[in-house]
Amino acid sequence: MTAAAGVPLIASAGQAVAASGGGRESGGGAATTQAPDRELRKLLKEIDADRIEATVRRLADFGTRHTLSVQDDPERGIGAARDWILAEMKKYAAASGGRMTAELQSYIQEPASRIPVATRITNVVATLRGSVTPDRVYVVAGHYDSRVTDVMDATSDAPGADDDASGVALVMELARVMAKRRPAATIVFTAVAGEEQGLYGSRYAATQFKAAGVDVQGMFTNDIIGSSRADDGTRDPYTVRLFAEGVPTSETPAQANTRRSVGGENDSATRQLARFVSDVGDNDATGMNVRVVYRRDRYLRGGDHIPFLEQGYPAARFTEPAEDFAHQHQDVRVENGKQYGDLPEFCDFDYIARVTRVNGAVLWTLAQAPGTPREARIVTSNLTNDTELKWAPGTEPDLAGYEVVWRETTEPEWTHVIKVGLATTHTVDLSKDNVFFGVRAVNRDGKRSPVAFPMPGN
Repeated sequence: MTAAAGVPLIASAGQAVAASGGGRESGGGAATTQAPDRELRKLLKEIDADRIEATVRRLADFGTRHTLSVQDDPERGIGAARDWILAEMKKYAAASGGRMTAELQSYIQEPASRIPVATRITNVVATLRGSVTPDRVYVVAGHYDSRVTDVMDATSDAPGADDDASGVALVMELARVMAKRRPAATIVFTAVAGEEQGLYGSRYAATQFKAAGVDVQGMFTNDIIGSSRADDGTRDPYTVRLFAEGVPTSETPAQANTRRSVGGENDSATRQLARFVSDVGDNDATGMNVRVVYRRDRYLRGGDHIPFLEQGYPAARFTEPAEDFAHQHQDVRVENGKQYGDLPEFCDFDYIARVTRVNGAVLWTLAQAPGTPREARIVTSNLTNDTELKWAPGTEPDLAGYEVVWRETTEPEWTHVIKVGLATTHTVDLSKDNVFFGVRAVNRDGKRSPVAFPMPGN
């Protein structure tokens, strides 16, 4: 099968990987895989498991970080943790040459579910401003509040090492490593509060982004990424789960009708983001396998990416491969000789470092690549057995062109790539009835954006 209008042959998965500059180093698969370059490998080598361990232990040393705990004690409680995180982020910002800022984002939460009295909720936010397209934003988060068995117990020790000092340590380590660099797009590193009480901090952050019209093209929460050990003692130290929804949380009735008509249940912006994570984060530079789970979150559970999904932003959750519930949401105690509680001694700091490398590979590549193409659509003004695609031109100064990707409807990953240059329209000699199409942008360094899934239009 050839593409129309004299363009290059449609590549098979293997051919396309070679054409696009690299293949998956471990596992093989998608035609859209991007191998890590020298710059990225150097960045990932700077991620330090010892620093991550020190951060997790320091956060656990605050005793409790419960959202309702004391906020004005310099040694104990969520306020002490907040101030320490901010001070560390400011140190990283000081090494950025003015590109990074660190600040508190606060509001008063009036009484609500799990919030019995008006309570100040504060996120710690470090923003590394992009040098080329600063208005394009990517967010990485972990929550610094903690809890014990009783979600309303604000005084007992709640070290919260795995849940979620591990995620905060990841965010802080990435902020430290990336502060000295110049991403093309903006990266926001945030430690949010109020997660255990009901996603309050992340919901405030997401609504603030939306109200300001911020172009958040990807958000990741890292929650419970501290251990590779399951409750039965088995270990899977080289796998991280990525939860990614199919049907969008923010979908309108009209959008649902279109999705049902075209069959886009597996092609939401978040699913494209998850494919991108596998494409750039599953290789020998990270040492990890990314296990994408086709769910918004774990069964009947939720995390800080959900408020971003509610606002229509692509967002997904990283979590360890199998949780040990004796060390999560538990009072610190010993029963029948068994230690319970979310203590640092049950964390695997080398594992956290590897998950940090996955996040680092993804965020850096997103920030250096072009943005996801906009207004991608399949022309439906006429019934034909070929497929005409259109999309809006990107504005990046280093934009080199676009690629059309496609796969069989039964395939989970993109299997074919067609290079189309700087054109913003392309016709493929394949029926839209039989396969799925997408479009991605490429810059002069060969970095590719996430795929845009086209909607019907003219």
